Amino acid sequence: MIVSRRNLLAGAGGVAALSLADAMIAPASAAQIEAIGLQLYTVRDIFAKDPVGTLEQVARIGYREVEFGGGGYDAMDHALLRGTMDRLGLKAPSLHIGYDALLGQFDRSVTMAKALGADTVVLPYMTDEHRTEQGWRAALPNFNRFAAELKKAGLGFAYHNHDFEFTNRPGGTSLYDRFLGETDAALVKVELDLYWAAHAGEDPASLIDRLSQRLYAYHVKDMRADRSMAAVGQGTIDFAGLFKRKGSAGVRHFYVENDRAPAPYIPDITTSYQALRALRF
Repeated sequence: MIVSRRNLLAGAGGVAALSLADAMIAPASAAQIEAIGLQLYTVRDIFAKDPVGTLEQVARIGYREVEFGGGGYDAMDHALLRGTMDRLGLKAPSLHIGYDALLGQFDRSVTMAKALGADTVVLPYMTDEHRTEQGWRAALPNFNRFAAELKKAGLGFAYHNHDFEFTNRPGGTSLYDRFLGETDAALVKVELDLYWAAHAGEDPASLIDRLSQRLYAYHVKDMRADRSMAAVGQGTIDFAGLFKRKGSAGVRHFYVENDRAPAPYIPDITTSYQALRALRF
């Protein structure tokens, strides 16, 4: 379906092709996505230099949600960012905050999240020292503590995966299975990066069915046959099939992300937006 849509766009171009492609997609084959979001890490270089101008370009494409991450956003004027988003009709339901910041600057992290209008804090990454059996075992209780303290502050908490959680298997059990088994399912939710899960050799469909009630959001980027990253619609992942699975019913946000998007970035995120827009009904 994505391939045929891409062919349509290549052959006809413009808004007319987009409308035609939307009309041809049967409701049974598409996900109902109210707002398409962008993880700003994708455009971190231009965002760091011109945050207001970058948000304006993102909104112009059609994105209505953003997720802060990278680009030095934590040191920016958060009132300016929030005012810009309000002016552009953008919301930031969640933001990425690192493990060390949550450990050492928790109150500041809460203040920043609320200033930007977020309702959920996402832990995006764990560095090498935490990826051993001992390091992971020591970190997981802090996941639970972060989630409990954030709840008291009126915020949710989720963890974002890469591939190492699935491929690192100390003692024969993956770090991801340990994460699922040793964190509070009611408080510690999942932001599932579909590309990184597939890159690790996981079946995204089975993983979605397994995670189901814990799913908070998806990170959406495509994977080529050689397993490299690509804009949505330029690879092999069947997003339409994944989004319509029963386990996806509770997913609240879809964030486009391409860690390796080629400069000047805007064409790449436009391609992803248009491909996801075609899955709406």
